Amino acid sequence: MITLLYFARLREALGQSSELLALPNGVATLDGVRALLAARGGAWAHELATGRAFRAAVNQAVASGETPVKDGDEVAFFPPVTGG
Repeated sequence: MITLLYFARLREALGQSSELLALPNGVATLDGVRALLAARGGAWAHELATGRAFRAAVNQAVASGETPVKDGDEVAFFPPVTGG
């Protein structure tokens, strides 16, 4: 089981700020988690589509698509941050 957190635009579009998710066999990377969530369709497919602007962190460290994900991890999705 992993903990998923959604922030800002993603929280609003997906209608929730967090959830627990059991990792199916074969899902072992951040890209795998993203694809699993996008397969839900609707806002999930739109917001988490490949090429869509968002960032992710695994256990509070900025992550890339190849970052491993395992039971007990915390995965956060958030829009890119800009500022000056």
